[in-house]
This record gives sequence, structure tokens and C-alpha cells, in this order.
Amino acid sequence: MEKDFDAWNKQKRNLHALEKEKLFHEREIWWCSLGVNIGFEQDGTNDLFERPVLIVKKFNRDVLWILPLTRSDKRNRYYIPITVGDTNSVVILSQLRLISSKRLQRYMHKLPKGQFSTIVQRVQEFFPKMNI
Repeated sequence: MEKDFDAWNKQKRNLHALEKEKLFHEREIWWCSLGVNIGFEQDGTNDLFERPVLIVKKFNRDVLWILPLTRSDKRNRYYIPITVGDTNSVVILSQLRLISSKRLQRYMHKLPKGQFSTIVQRVQEFFPKMNI
């Protein structure tokens, strides 16, 4: 499948020029412009190159960690199924990303605390304390 990097570059310039501040919090699920990416990285879809993401960590009003969501129900340690309302999705732990809040498009839901705690615990397992 051919990827439209040129269209994404135009959209990325528009996102970069945005001045409007987004109000967001940890545990929230948003539509996010992830773009056209390389290899097996999760791409966005439609004209905004977006997909749902879970906000894992808010560092400040401009920078956050997110985890992309998918509907593909893969069963391994890098995928955690979640349910929000009556919708089933899967959080992709292996694709944790730092993004600008300018990529956030539209608020969708807030993940229940229990599900969010499980995800955060699993993410923390990827970062054991290291002695350097």
C-alpha cells in the first residue's frame, strides 16, 4: 500500500502552526493526528491522519506520552484490551510515544481508573531501574 507522505507533511505544517491550547488530562482517550509513519508504526487515517490514543502521562500543557489504540485484538504482552462504554479496543504498549499536544484533535472518553492503573503498571515494567 502506497503511503501519502506529502499529504501528511501538509497536515503536519498546519498542526505546527496551531496556537489554540488543548486542555487534556491523563486517562483520557483522544483522536490524535499521528500521521503517516514508517514501517510498522501505527498510522493515522482519514484527512487528519488520526487514530485514538490514550494519554498516559502529561508533562506540561504542550508535551505528553500517549499509547495508540487499535481494534485488532492481538494476544501478547504488548497489547492490553480495554472497554470504554460498549466499545472494545486494544492499547498498544510497544508504541509509547512522546507527542506535542498540537496533535490532539477531539476528546472521546475517560478510561476507568482500574483499567488505567493496569496499563500504567505494564508500561512501568518496560523501564526497570538501571545502574549506569
